[in-house]
Amino acid sequence: MTNFDLYNPVNYVFGKGQIAKLSELVPNNVKILLTYGGGSIFKNGVYDQVKAALPTAEIIEFSGIEPNPRFETLMKAVQIIREQNIGFILAVGGGSVIDGTKFISAAVNYKGDEADILRKRILFKDVNEVVPFGTVLTLPATGSEMNSGAVVSIEATQEKLTLGGAALFPKFSIVDPTVIQSLPKRQLQNGVVDAFTHVMEQYLTYTHDALLQDRIAESILQTLIEIGPGVVENPTDYKLASNFVWSATMALNGLIQKGVPSDWATHMIGHELTALYEIDHARTLAIIGPNLYRVMFDSKKEKLAQYGQRVWNLTGASTEEIAEKAIEKTVEFLHTMGMKTKLSENAEAIEKTADIVVQRFEERGWLAMGERQNITLDKVREIVEMSY
Repeated sequence: MTNFDLYNPVNYVFGKGQIAKLSELVPNNVKILLTYGGGSIFKNGVYDQVKAALPTAEIIEFSGIEPNPRFETLMKAVQIIREQNIGFILAVGGGSVIDGTKFISAAVNYKGDEADILRKRILFKDVNEVVPFGTVLTLPATGSEMNSGAVVSIEATQEKLTLGGAALFPKFSIVDPTVIQSLPKRQLQNGVVDAFTHVMEQYLTYTHDALLQDRIAESILQTLIEIGPGVVENPTDYKLASNFVWSATMALNGLIQKGVPSDWATHMIGHELTALYEIDHARTLAIIGPNLYRVMFDSKKEKLAQYGQRVWNLTGASTEEIAEKAIEKTVEFLHTMGMKTKLSENAEAIEKTADIVVQRFEERGWLAMGERQNITLDKVREIVEMSY
């Protein structure tokens, strides 16, 4: 097991009716910027619950944060905070709203070109650098409610980039599983697949001696396989909803990544498909993931076989046979979750996609990726072309 630091200061407030605790969690005597997306919080009653919990707070609202939050939109919120001396941000929404809020928090006091926060992957370590924020989660998927990372798009250049740092953990996150009852089926499908792939990025690498981390990762995968189809069809089932929400948080709150190698190339390639074609993030992962496993089969086959045996209870005459079966079981699960696993099923005019992705990676200096740094640009091209 490799050395690691584990730091996670988020006050995670879970369960029914917990939005009422906002009055205890939000600081007093400061202006609050309430950030949210397209208005679903009005339909599901979350907005009313937030306002009822903060009857005397001075709240300024900022709406319209996109499903893939855009730098250009977020900078409008940054300007509002600067002009109106706002001291706290409350993000009410899913991972995109929370990710966007992390950027807003970081950009307010940043000296220089705010786009550099993304392009230079600047890490924010000092809490005094940022505006504090909390979250009310409405769409489980990204784990952003309990981590310090975020993904933001720059519309002008069609880039989807990351930011993070220890200063960008939420002060608190309220997670009420009942809010998923009003979510569209597509969003629930996306949430399950997003969480599933987050685990795979940290788990499906090569065999190592961090035994507990593997077992925790496998338990999250097994839980998502068990409840995923059911929660999509029956989001009012609290057993299913609560386990889904907690699994999504545990998939990316930092715990299973400690002491182990991780990959993240599926996400890096998938982000480009979202930037190019506006395909839902989770659906790009479903397109790329299985083909990355196929192209990188020789270096991943031992872990693929372990995954197949422990998660899917597969047997076979060889490591290679079990590993191949594991990929196919993964694709079957993705199809069960409503994913279309070919790029051509999700977008048009895809012929030059591999060229575009490789060119962008080359321009950024992303020449070697993955847990062994052996996913070269040639491999990226092969993965994308196999995904057509």
